[in-house]
Amino acid sequence: MNWKKITGILILVGILGAAYVWFFVYNKPHRDYEAAKPDFVLTASSCYNYFATHKKDYTGKVLQIKGIAQKVETDDSLVVIVFVFNQGMFGDEGIRCTLLPKYHKQAKTLNLKKPVTVKGYCTGFNDTDVILENCSIIEK
Repeated sequence: MNWKKITGILILVGILGAAYVWFFVYNKPHRDYEAAKPDFVLTASSCYNYFATHKKDYTGKVLQIKGIAQKVETDDSLVVIVFVFNQGMFGDEGIRCTLLPKYHKQAKTLNLKKPVTVKGYCTGFNDTDVILENCSIIEK
């Protein structure tokens, strides 16, 4: 009789543990990068220079950058604003900001001669580009 109670309690604890992991770890809600307060506010050139020269690590942070974008790239369901600071062996080097779908139309009509402010989640530096994802265009 004791073994049946112990086995039943262990099964119940296992089910509760699995439910906890699923609910609080696996099914965790995604961060709203559009509404998030930026961890750092920088100019586009200083952001690129920090990564390229000092290897300062903004990875995992929400950055708000301002600068003059040189081009807007589109590919199927992606729209990327590109701030170019260098010409490398494989093309333009700088900051690439992948936009949230809500901002695709606005990005395609950007005036590339005027400064734009973009906020997004920095996923790192790949030795040619600083990568920002889940970006939004900030109206000032």
